[in-house]
Amino acid sequence: MAGKKVVVAGATGLVGSAALRHFGGAGGCEVVALSRRRPRQLHGARHLSVDLTDSDQCRRAAEELRGATHLVYAALFEAPNLVDGWRDPAQIDTNDAMLRNLMAVLEPVAPALRHVALLQGTKAYGVHVRPLVVPAREGRSEMYQQPNFYWAQENFLRALQQGKAWHWSILRPVLIVGEAIGGAMDLIPPLGVYAAVLRKQGRDLDYPGRAPRVGQAVDVDLLARAIAWCGESDTARNEAFNVTNGDVFTWENVWPAIADGLDMKPGKAAPLSMAQQYKNWIAPWDELRRKHNLVAPNLEEFVGLSFQYADYQMRYGQTGQGPPSISSTVKINQAGFTEMMDTEAMFQKWFRLAREQRLLP
Repeated sequence: MAGKKVVVAGATGLVGSAALRHFGGAGGCEVVALSRRRPRQLHGARHLSVDLTDSDQCRRAAEELRGATHLVYAALFEAPNLVDGWRDPAQIDTNDAMLRNLMAVLEPVAPALRHVALLQGTKAYGVHVRPLVVPAREGRSEMYQQPNFYWAQENFLRALQQGKAWHWSILRPVLIVGEAIGGAMDLIPPLGVYAAVLRKQGRDLDYPGRAPRVGQAVDVDLLARAIAWCGESDTARNEAFNVTNGDVFTWENVWPAIADGLDMKPGKAAPLSMAQQYKNWIAPWDELRRKHNLVAPNLEEFVGLSFQYADYQMRYGQTGQGPPSISSTVKINQAGFTEMMDTEAMFQKWFRLAREQRLLP
């Protein structure tokens, strides 16, 4: 669309990187990437180094944001202790301030602003504090009484939008799978490093998880297309949508597909905590980086907090079968976005891409 200017906040993260790929590849629009670090690939976007927690830095970036028509807000602050941090008042306040700082400078220089996309997730339904009501539905299953930065951001955006020409959409993905470096919740790096260390030892891909649970995932490229659809669809005006691949999985059942994507054979059940064990993998990982001329950085920079997230997702330390975590996608399907993807094919896609791009050996 002529005159379209998309600002992507949080451009180095999973969703931000996918948004750069999508809008950069779609053509016909200007893309501005906001992040503290420069993204590994810009896909034609212009990068601005901005710390959204710093209101002065945001003000200095205002001129570069002039004329923006769409904002993809995928920026996220996570506490060092990932899971406990989800209910930390400081984490909530920081994420609230980041969105406020950006909108305070964006709105005045973007009179033609049309759409703001905001990312939430299943913590909107309390998945981090109690079993989900199955399936979780927009407008019926929210846990507003639980501390969560989602509500601070959403309430701010709802109030700000009143009487304005632009609209917002809220996307609530499930487990997001894609490519990022140093993310807080990206499973490709931790599982890929774990696999690489086992293969170096001549072993099959042992399964590190514990108690099973039925869950869902979403391919980050599919999520980026959903975000783009929301920006142009009348049925997405000021609405919240769950977004998933459209199927369900358990880690045990998808493990052979993951092994295939890594060109390995699935091994035995061997529960372990990646967050506890990864320090033993630092030296082997550096050796693998040199041997295979990888572009991936050192272990902690590559994986970030995602070893903790892998333990959480794969239920390390849990003994009983977990409650199912399933979100309904009826609302977004009926509104007009009907894409789906096989979750096994998704895992194979991202592990193969990581190897082709020399992020993994």
